[in-house]
Amino acid sequence: MNRVLAVLVTSCLALPCVADDSAFTRSTIDLGCVVSDLDKSVRFYTEGVGFTELKGFDVPATLATDAGLTDGMPLAIRVLVLGEGDSATKLKLMHVAGTAPRTGDTEFIHSHTGFRYLSIFVADTDAALARLAKLGVKPIAKSPVALPASLAPAGMHLTCVRDPDGNLVELIGPRK
Repeated sequence: MNRVLAVLVTSCLALPCVADDSAFTRSTIDLGCVVSDLDKSVRFYTEGVGFTELKGFDVPATLATDAGLTDGMPLAIRVLVLGEGDSATKLKLMHVAGTAPRTGDTEFIHSHTGFRYLSIFVADTDAALARLAKLGVKPIAKSPVALPASLAPAGMHLTCVRDPDGNLVELIGPRK
């Protein structure tokens, strides 16, 4: 059973819709993320965090270009999911040849504008950290830190890690 309970996105993922539900066919959004090493990123999000991989899909170069997604590049997309069913949160990872990593200061969430981090709610922070440690991922700064009651229910902890491309990922959950 998937240990991850839910995902919210501020940097790269899904936020529940708070607008009129009749305007939407799903209450979550899918997030597409271009990565430098597709296999390494899939391992991080599946083996480390707890996503499940579904069948991916290809977007031909002509469709990607006509839609404004790329400048003539096809897309091979790997789909990761939290939960089950059509409304499950999906993270779509892809590698596009020739794509350069973002340059400049990306150390903190206030280093520049744009989506900056993922918040992933886990059932067991320690178990998630053990899985990530097997992949060589260590918490940032003093993580995990206990969250104050004014921000979360008692016993919840915030742990920050970085994915293989350096994107900040927050894990929020209890320690067992």
